[in-house]
Amino acid sequence: MPRKAREYPEEGEFVVATVKSIHPYGAFLKLDEYPGKEGFMHISEVASTWVKNIRDHVKEGQKIVAKVIRVDPSKGHIDLSLKRVNQQQRKAKLQEYKRAQKAENLLKMAAEKTGKDFETAWREVWVPLEEEYGEVYAAFEDAAQNGMEVLQGLISDEWIEALKPIIEAYVEIPTVTIDAEFEITVPKPNGIEIIKEALIRARDRANEEREIEVKFSYQGAPRYRIDITAPDYYKAEAVLEDIAEEILRVIKEAGGEATLIRKEKRIKKVKKRGS
Repeated sequence: MPRKAREYPEEGEFVVATVKSIHPYGAFLKLDEYPGKEGFMHISEVASTWVKNIRDHVKEGQKIVAKVIRVDPSKGHIDLSLKRVNQQQRKAKLQEYKRAQKAENLLKMAAEKTGKDFETAWREVWVPLEEEYGEVYAAFEDAAQNGMEVLQGLISDEWIEALKPIIEAYVEIPTVTIDAEFEITVPKPNGIEIIKEALIRARDRANEEREIEVKFSYQGAPRYRIDITAPDYYKAEAVLEDIAEEILRVIKEAGGEATLIRKEKRIKKVKKRGS
């Protein structure tokens, strides 16, 4: 089970917790990511509406995402809230937790290769990577995308060597794809050839960057669709702006017209296996 490097959670943090016991006034929960730590959730923090019976909202053994509202390490007190967690926050936390589980499984594989136990791996790899990246799987993604050198100085060369084939085989790099359309006309006998040349030049220039992939497709005169896949939304948008500027310039010089049509933003996450 993934666990944090810190001993106690911070106020405002979202945690995965298991309901341990339920009482008329509230519930005690085991913090899954903080071994040996329990939190208390008062009945007033269970739901935004009046709660007649707390068991209508939580059950023993149930896993929930809760928000930490108070922490007192001197007394060992951790106060939690369920009603202060919205659906988007819950989803994001569960996704983070799943990523931590993946990272833990990969680290166990590396520990087995080195002949070390997981406690040693956790201390020598998990702790420094979490402190640097915030989460260990993000460190593995960075290594998959930019090379194992990014982990140098954070963990030993022995661990880097053990993790390298594992990261290459199992870590997928998340990317974002956006799309738009160009409306292009060139009123000349060779207008189609001019348009194709402009699109190919813009595509090839963008594709020179290893982490960027640009595709054009014909939608029916005079529309052409563009799909841009990049590591993140902001880079994809920047590439789209550069391509649009280049296409508009070339088509205008050729005596034609080009318009970028921004459809409703549609961002989809695709996975590209690291190599």
